[in-house]
Amino acid sequence: MQKIRKKNRQGLALVAVLWIVMILILIAAVMSRSTRLDSRSTIAAAEEVRCRWACRAGVEKGIALLVEDQREGDGKTDRWCENETDCNNIALEGCEFTIEITDEASRLNVNTAAEKQLEEIPYMTREITQAILDWRDKDDQPQASGAESGYYLGLRHGYSIRNGPLKTVRELLLVKGVSQEQFYGEEGSRYRNAARRGIQTAGFQGAAKNTSQEVLEKGWIEYLTCYSYEINKDALGNNRININKADENKLVNELGISKGQAKWIVENRKNNYKSIADLINENSNKNPSKDTKSDEAQAMDLETFGKIADRITITDDNRRTGMVNVNTASKEVLTALLDGDEATADSIIAYRDGLEAPMSSIANLLKSKEMKIETFKKIADYVCTRANVFRIRCRALSTATGAVSRIEAVVDRSVQPCSVLYWHEGVPQ
Repeated sequence: MQKIRKKNRQGLALVAVLWIVMILILIAAVMSRSTRLDSRSTIAAAEEVRCRWACRAGVEKGIALLVEDQREGDGKTDRWCENETDCNNIALEGCEFTIEITDEASRLNVNTAAEKQLEEIPYMTREITQAILDWRDKDDQPQASGAESGYYLGLRHGYSIRNGPLKTVRELLLVKGVSQEQFYGEEGSRYRNAARRGIQTAGFQGAAKNTSQEVLEKGWIEYLTCYSYEINKDALGNNRININKADENKLVNELGISKGQAKWIVENRKNNYKSIADLINENSNKNPSKDTKSDEAQAMDLETFGKIADRITITDDNRRTGMVNVNTASKEVLTALLDGDEATADSIIAYRDGLEAPMSSIANLLKSKEMKIETFKKIADYVCTRANVFRIRCRALSTATGAVSRIEAVVDRSVQPCSVLYWHEGVPQ
């Protein structure tokens, strides 16, 4: 009996040892799995940080391209614009990044655009246009189809109306009637939804791949801005001559025009010029006068106007807000600027596409086929050929884990170092 009991105790001890060994094996397996997970999490976190800094490096590269750019005119032939070599799939320490730079002056400024111009933006309605006007004006009197503070404060989650200039273009999403689909467009909405679900997209909002071959509509974010302005200097960086103040001698000596033309400018500015285009009209002769010494007033001809247009102004203000760059504006923006005149918009694009370098003076618009002097006079005070504020979008991808980082920044290169006007990391809000 004792032998049997002894054997039983030994058997129980063996079973206990086997259980302990099994438990230890399970603990080791769990710990090993946890260690692997921790290791993967650490690697993933490290790659996310790597991507974030690669993305910031991409923004800095974009800024460098803008600072190095020659500034007599900003157009689609410049290095910062659609540059496959310098902007796409740039390798950097286990990552690669792609940047996209767009000119904010290629868009219509929502803070200064006239009602008719806003209405010409694709899919814009009169009701939303008037709501935008109410949002940006200083009074609390609603337009016929608009909305003022009473509407916004009465919402379930009420908020105050701006009653002043928009600070960012995304502020439009707060305006009555504006939806995300209208603002971001079909293409942009697909991009944002895919990015939020963690699906890898081709790169940028406005650049997503379309497998069905249908035309994806752009949203208002691609047509509107609140940052654009022009510095009141000529292509060489010199202060422009104010034709509302300069005397005849200054006009002759600094602009190189004839005495007669200078006298004509002074005599016809009794109520001040509202635009530099007021110097010309349908009767402007095409050949300049050869009599440069005559004291008799001589009307401005188109050739002379073309030579001096970029060197003159009607104001002493350092900045002219809301200007549209005719070198970079899309057909939709030009059409809106021209109150729906698609033929002239097409003519401008055809003319600039045939140039080897961007236009350096708005007077060049008079050389486009469909541009009439009357039309030029309507838009001359809204257009420019140079830009200062740019939108930089950067996307960085980890080659090890596939982690993605995105940054969108709006920068002003007119100051050194560049001023950052807007910065967002992650999927655009």
